[in-house]
Amino acid sequence: MEEKPAAINTDQIARTLRAQLAAVATDLRPDVLKALEDARKSETNESAKQTLDMLVENALLAGTRKLPLCQDTGTVWVLIEVGSQARVDLCGLQEALDQVVADSFVSEHLRASTVRKALTDRSNPGTNEPAFIELRMLPKTGTDSDAQVTVHTMLKGAGTDNASTVAMLPPGESSQSREDSITQLVLDQVRTKGANACPPLIIGIGVGGTFDKVASLSKHALLRPLNSPAPTKEIAQLEKCILKAVNKTGIGPAGLGGGTTALAVHIEEAPSHIASLPVAINLCCHSLRSISTTLSSPASNI
Repeated sequence: MEEKPAAINTDQIARTLRAQLAAVATDLRPDVLKALEDARKSETNESAKQTLDMLVENALLAGTRKLPLCQDTGTVWVLIEVGSQARVDLCGLQEALDQVVADSFVSEHLRASTVRKALTDRSNPGTNEPAFIELRMLPKTGTDSDAQVTVHTMLKGAGTDNASTVAMLPPGESSQSREDSITQLVLDQVRTKGANACPPLIIGIGVGGTFDKVASLSKHALLRPLNSPAPTKEIAQLEKCILKAVNKTGIGPAGLGGGTTALAVHIEEAPSHIASLPVAINLCCHSLRSISTTLSSPASNI
């Protein structure tokens, strides 16, 4: 009997996460750094210019000296995307990744910020466990990516998560009414909580799915490279309109005023119930700390 090729396993994913955690807290994504530099060139408010200068300097110093971009090193969110033909063995995944988080937060001198139980036990275990793992099975594409597994890791602090929200909007009678409702929801959230989320922001918006899935969509949206095209013309246009409206609020970098309240708006859309319009607004600070690594797997014969 022919032996099946080895699968991508928990040990490989754990090693990947360990390498990612050694970099993601200190190295700002290049696309985000460029967006800050571009915003500095176009900004007209003097206070905003000075703030953007400091943010760029902070990012460069953090990367050079291997110091955290922010003192709130956040929770560890791990999205594992599995291609339709990838062979995987994820036995013991939660325990393995929890151990990587605990070890890495010590070795990389990162602040442990989780509590044991959100309601009943607010003591800090000192490990930053658990890893908040999401598994996503991808549809078949007919490309090499079908045999790949991609590990996305994001560190997200409380300031940005506390400024985010989920809403179940009425679906409305027209596409324009739905877009207007979403735009207003974003503006209300930015005006109320945006200054607390350390602007300039990157805004991830999830639309569709169900109540429990739409927040994940908004987080997926933050993984898309800044200034990359949206999947459709309609979505791309809505992203531009919302970004323009957000920047007209004048909140500006660090909430001190200016024309750069947000660097980008990204929307991730999914199917939903005919009677629902789930929307999640995920506000992320200027230090968007995410990293993605792709592992190739022998194609499954199943």
